[in-house]
Amino acid sequence: MVAAMPAGSLIGALLATQLADRLGRKKTVILAGMIWVIGSILQCASIDRGMLVVGRIISGISVGLSSAVVPIYQSEITPPSIRGRIVSLQQWSITWGILIQYFIQFGCSYIDGVASFRIPWGLQMIPAIILSFGMTIFPESPRYLFDQGRYCDKQVLGFSLSCEIAIFRENEALQVLADLHGGGDINNELVVLEYEEIKHQICFERTEGAKSYLDLLKPGNSRRVMLGCTLRMWSQLTGVNVMMYYIIYVFRGAGLTGTRGNLIADSVQYVLNVAFTVPAILYIDKWGRRPMLVIGTLLMGFWLCLVGGLQARFGHWGPVDGDTIWLVTDHDAATKAIIVCSYFFVCSYAMTMGPVSWTYPAELYSLRTRGKAVSLATAANWAFNTALAYAVPPGLASIAWKTYFIFATFNFAACIHIFFMFPETVGRTLEEVEEIFQQGHIFTAWKIGREVGRKTLKEVITKDKVEVNG
Repeated sequence: MVAAMPAGSLIGALLATQLADRLGRKKTVILAGMIWVIGSILQCASIDRGMLVVGRIISGISVGLSSAVVPIYQSEITPPSIRGRIVSLQQWSITWGILIQYFIQFGCSYIDGVASFRIPWGLQMIPAIILSFGMTIFPESPRYLFDQGRYCDKQVLGFSLSCEIAIFRENEALQVLADLHGGGDINNELVVLEYEEIKHQICFERTEGAKSYLDLLKPGNSRRVMLGCTLRMWSQLTGVNVMMYYIIYVFRGAGLTGTRGNLIADSVQYVLNVAFTVPAILYIDKWGRRPMLVIGTLLMGFWLCLVGGLQARFGHWGPVDGDTIWLVTDHDAATKAIIVCSYFFVCSYAMTMGPVSWTYPAELYSLRTRGKAVSLATAANWAFNTALAYAVPPGLASIAWKTYFIFATFNFAACIHIFFMFPETVGRTLEEVEEIFQQGHIFTAWKIGREVGRKTLKEVITKDKVEVNG
């Protein structure tokens, strides 16, 4: 039952590449909202387990679509100086959704009858409806519009209808850039800089861009695809699913008894998740992606080691509510320490891996590969999410405290991987990121400085003139 939604999300993430490139970013987000409503209706009206599972799978498809396309859309419409902050808002919105839904379910648990679970399933349609209608007043991605204009083709199309459409698309893209970054002024320096960079990049990518998933494995693309996919993989293997999905079992094993007390302790976890995402949103474009990921994985591994160590030292097998579990009894200090360490773990995730794991993959790729590559990275996220939905419950039931050490090891492995192989991308336009990977340093990513790739308007225009005259 739990795995049905992430399984649907995996399907949705794989579908996102075609929809995002054909329908556009904006229309795909609108479609995702509509699909969510359909899934919610099926869940709310379900009369048996099969209907409920189908509804969750359909809702999962919506989650997969939106989680792949929204970061792309956000990264393509924002200036580089605040791109991380804007994309991080997705993670913050997710934490708010988890918190609000938790309290709705908590309140509805006091209702007798089927309304206690049908009301939450019905209410979840409201955000999707707001999203779909709200997106109708938002602009399409200027980079997507420019790509649809096919700038390079105009040189051979003459004054055909296709050429007129291309000119219209490019003018529309320029105006969107001006409205977003220049207060409507198409001559604004940042607007002209981005326009020239996008034009230059698309001219190159018309002949070199990815045409299929296999092209993502070609030299120049495979490294970035690996970075995006493995970061989404590590974001799941940090153990956040243990501390969020199954926190009630973690606290029960820690010795926190009583349904009401456990639920209140759980709510603190979700509140902290919302609150500590805010510093990441404010400072992600100042701190940078690499430091946040390296420090975050170290901290999360440390807290998980403490939780596992305390469980191992003070715990034992015993019965709780008819189940035999590993639990801590008669050690009030150990119980409180496990709960506090769990809170610190969630705070560490919220300030680091949570927002960065959405931001980083969305800014790694060129325009022609971005839709496919981000959908592949998001699919990796949901593939591991689905696997963990199956693996974590039996893990806690069989090897108990050792489960925490397994996820701690994953965090330390992620830290090493990120330190050696993940270059910094903060502060660059999406087109300037290209030069980061032209530097090499596959296993020495720390050698790539923050100034690599950054250009002025004069440098971009001069380079464009040289290439045209050459």
